Amino acid sequence: MNIVVVGTGLIGGSMAMDARGFETRIIGVDANKENLEKAVELGIVDEAMELNQAVKIADLLILSIPVDAARELLPSILDNIREDAVVIDTGSTKAGICCKVRNHPRRKNFVATHPMAGTEFSGPMAAFSGLFKDKKVIFCEKELSSDFALKQAELLYKLVGMSVLYMTAEDHDKHIAYVSHLTHVIAYALSITVQEIEKNEEKKIFEMAGSGFASTVRIAKSSSEMWTPIFRQNAQYLTDSIDKYIDVLKKFKQLIVEDKTSDLFDLITEANNIKKVLDKK
Repeated sequence: MNIVVVGTGLIGGSMAMDARGFETRIIGVDANKENLEKAVELGIVDEAMELNQAVKIADLLILSIPVDAARELLPSILDNIREDAVVIDTGSTKAGICCKVRNHPRRKNFVATHPMAGTEFSGPMAAFSGLFKDKKVIFCEKELSSDFALKQAELLYKLVGMSVLYMTAEDHDKHIAYVSHLTHVIAYALSITVQEIEKNEEKKIFEMAGSGFASTVRIAKSSSEMWTPIFRQNAQYLTDSIDKYIDVLKKFKQLIVEDKTSDLFDLITEANNIKKVLDKK
């Protein structure tokens, strides 16, 4: 079986590591030649190949590149794959890419997926086996994929250790704006805020920083190349979530300024209810 991984960074590289099986050949494709060479050197992929060549021999193609590039590249990939080949993407926005190929003659060969896993690091050096274990992957518009394509995608994600959820592309983008995209905006904003306020006191402030600060801003190290197009593609739902977050921040500020201790206590207690939700996961 020929598995082609387009994009050999954290997600594509980690998936390649865990997708190996008997008689499986992993072929890497990457616009960044240094990344591709490193992926071969590290044994993440068996060999490197140009996209136009790899597409023609792929049994399963994993498209794991920034969401704007994936949306533009997918139609031409579907144009050139074999009739029984399966293509999946791993992007964290789904409405845009699904809309792009909704009327494509080979739409049935494509499965729109979002594996909910990652770190703040990027590139093939960041890839590791086990990234996806016991995590969730979301499939969108499954009714537009063939039974065969769905089965192959489900087998892949089972192999890497994930369980599948199904939803519409719109629902995915709406919910993911809150649980993932807003989180990144908050981390970037906090990082900028602290650096601005403490620009002349960097050493001192970071010596004082505790684990809470470190864990909150950790994802502010995430790649701007990847996250800028994500924010653009999910602008509507993300800006809605930012507006709601600002409203809550204003509420905290008001209670602190007005020294309403009891109300502040109640608001924090309300926030504590998130424990009940997370404990059910």
